[in-house]
Amino acid sequence: MTATQVLAGTAALMVAAGLALVVAGLRPAPAGGALDARGFRVRLPGSLRSTRWPLASLSGVLGWMLTGWPALGAAVAAAVLGLPAVVRADARAAVQIDRVEAVEEWARRVADVVAIGVGLEQALQTAARTAPSAIATEATTLSARIAARMPTEEALRHFADEVADPTADLVVAALILASRRRGPGVAAALTALADSVGEEVAARRRIEADRAKPRATARAVTAITLLIMAAGLLNRGYTAPYGTALGQVVLAATLGFFGAALWWMHSMTRSAPPARLLAPEAGR
Repeated sequence: MTATQVLAGTAALMVAAGLALVVAGLRPAPAGGALDARGFRVRLPGSLRSTRWPLASLSGVLGWMLTGWPALGAAVAAAVLGLPAVVRADARAAVQIDRVEAVEEWARRVADVVAIGVGLEQALQTAARTAPSAIATEATTLSARIAARMPTEEALRHFADEVADPTADLVVAALILASRRRGPGVAAALTALADSVGEEVAARRRIEADRAKPRATARAVTAITLLIMAAGLLNRGYTAPYGTALGQVVLAATLGFFGAALWWMHSMTRSAPPARLLAPEAGR
């Protein structure tokens, strides 16, 4: 293999890694409806989902053709598919926490409006005008449904499904009870719930700060590994054994174990959220 081919192969590796990081880091996180029903995954937009596999396949084929190593081509394709999830772990956690904090602020605004003697429906519509950006779309949609004469409880359940967070379900459940009973104490109950949500937000931020450390370590190890692989491709005497059939098997196993370990480290920093209080099917 000539020096030109080696440099081209190195460039292919770096371009593939760069594409994965660009897809992961430069695309802004969706604001509304970004979390799934479990609350822990940011859904990829349809256009990105449709191009992710072709992009990974093209990167893998280029890596294989330019280096002559099929195992490396497969690793490049896997990197394009998997690196965004690892790189964006902190961003996903931040989006989730921001949405919970937004629910806290929104609940306080509803409580403030109710406290001055305004009806619940009007309070929800008023609070929607100044809702935090993280749930502005959901709050505005809730206001529109109420304005369209949808039953308040049904509109609130739709709102809970769209926010899709167990903590938000607590606030919505209190609002549903208030819409049924129409008694006093709604403002006090919402304020108390908002205080509880605020404590949960603070706890989540502390937990995510601790989880950010192993995530940073995983990213650093990945970057160092990519640099070592690039240096190895430039030193053909060092990597020549990997050019054989047995070498490709060893390389594939090594890269596979490394990828599995990296994903395991990533999984250790994630935890399954508690079950939602309001099931999505309820009230439908």
